[in-house]
Amino acid sequence: MAGLGAGMGTRPSAALQVLAGRPLAAPAAPLLPARSGKMIAPKRCFIVSSRLAWVEDELKEIRKSQEQSSVKSKKRPPLRRGKVSPQLPVPEHIPRPSYVGSKGLPELCNVRQIHDAQGIAGMRAACKLAARALNFAGTLVKPSITTNEINVAVHNMIIEAGAYPSPLGYCGFPKSVCTSVNECVCHGIPDSTQLQNGDIINIDVNVFLNGYHGGTSRTFVCGHVDESIKHFMKAAEECLDKGISVCRDGVNYRKIGKKISKLAYFYGYYVVERFVGHGIGTMYHSEPLILHHANENSGRMVEGQTFTIEPILTMEKTECVTWEDGWTTVTADGSWAAQFEHTILVTRTGAEILTKV
Repeated sequence: MAGLGAGMGTRPSAALQVLAGRPLAAPAAPLLPARSGKMIAPKRCFIVSSRLAWVEDELKEIRKSQEQSSVKSKKRPPLRRGKVSPQLPVPEHIPRPSYVGSKGLPELCNVRQIHDAQGIAGMRAACKLAARALNFAGTLVKPSITTNEINVAVHNMIIEAGAYPSPLGYCGFPKSVCTSVNECVCHGIPDSTQLQNGDIINIDVNVFLNGYHGGTSRTFVCGHVDESIKHFMKAAEECLDKGISVCRDGVNYRKIGKKISKLAYFYGYYVVERFVGHGIGTMYHSEPLILHHANENSGRMVEGQTFTIEPILTMEKTECVTWEDGWTTVTADGSWAAQFEHTILVTRTGAEILTKV
């Protein structure tokens, strides 16, 4: 799961270890929000071959659009925190995860979540609901809607299905989904911020249904965006697909990060190393931690295991900074970020994407 937002007031540094993936290191000291997103053409050259879809004319159009968008982006104001309303209620009859009501950060369980037939059925149901809720959220994205309005609509859909929105109350997180706009890398808190034509927004949905968590996220466009942004988002989603493609019983976890980082590098974009995927099931977060960049970590996948893969790409190489709310994480230079996430089930011959409708 890849993105949660802020809490009310300053949270401990460990509290960043949530929805958009648990960070590998303590978050940076709180800083002011960064400048507005810069839509800049990748610095590296594209290699055109018979195996690639890109052709010279298309690349020229993309670069032309990127040059135009870099001028337009100067007029776009930096992301600012809006007004955060109180968290929404959940009917008493809906079961809550064990961390709800606890002030501290739950410890990361070091047990891999491997399921029998009953557990797999439970995961499929939870992930299917999460996917449906995310698709619904995407239909709401349009100019003038607030991120909080999206939160309210998705919250109501989840509880009407008899499930609990997993982010709500996790280490004090006040909302039911994460909404990360433009330069927000992850963990954006829904608030009074209105989307504008040309924005992009990652919506991260996680649900707790019948004792199982399922999570997924996607980056959506608001209105019309130029070709440079479409290219960037396509590359980010392709990186997720590439990471999933190597998964099967017995494969090293590190192959996921190597595949993702190699493709991101080819396209001229950068992988955020600070946030990772994780095991998910009856527990919201557990081992293994899934690194999305090249690494030499040990460990192999096991049939029946479930975990998330949720790479975040940025248009420029930059650091991440966290706002004073302790959740919202943005790029230091204001360049834009995009993220896509699925929960997968490891099988003997591959991986089943549980959050694919």
